[in-house]
Amino acid sequence: MDPAPPTPVRRHHLNPCMLIAHPGELEVTTLLGSCIAVCLWDPSRACGGMNHYMLPLWNGEGLPTPKYGNVAIEKLIEKMLQFGCLKRNLIAKCFGGASLIADATDLMQIGARNFDVAEELLAIHQIPIVAREVGGQRGMKVIFNTQSGVAWVGRFAPQAVLPPKPGQK
Repeated sequence: MDPAPPTPVRRHHLNPCMLIAHPGELEVTTLLGSCIAVCLWDPSRACGGMNHYMLPLWNGEGLPTPKYGNVAIEKLIEKMLQFGCLKRNLIAKCFGGASLIADATDLMQIGARNFDVAEELLAIHQIPIVAREVGGQRGMKVIFNTQSGVAWVGRFAPQAVLPPKPGQK
């Protein structure tokens, strides 16, 4: 008797300002520029999750959504704990935070500020960052397997700046 074919891995594309956690196997993909994705994984439960946030801090106005790093990280930790994960077992991987605007002022360095929030909050929760690919001037694609905790990262090719066509400014 032939063994059953392997079950295909379910895939999920994570849009900005969202998060997902899953107790089984799921490949979560997201695209990042200055945004940050924090992947949390509990190796003892083979459970993982990812967020994708755009701005570092919620200012208290409007709804506290995962658009903001301080909200997205807290909500992802809560979701992991709902699946029976223990905070002491969690490890983190952080990606993104590119500086896509050349010669940006310190105030405009959103990518760096986004990662600073991740570092600070994860340290407060005593969740170690075991892998990171942050900064730079190019965006990236991240694929995270919630069961194995493996993350694949690829940087986008640099964009060529073409000279204007004759007659264009």
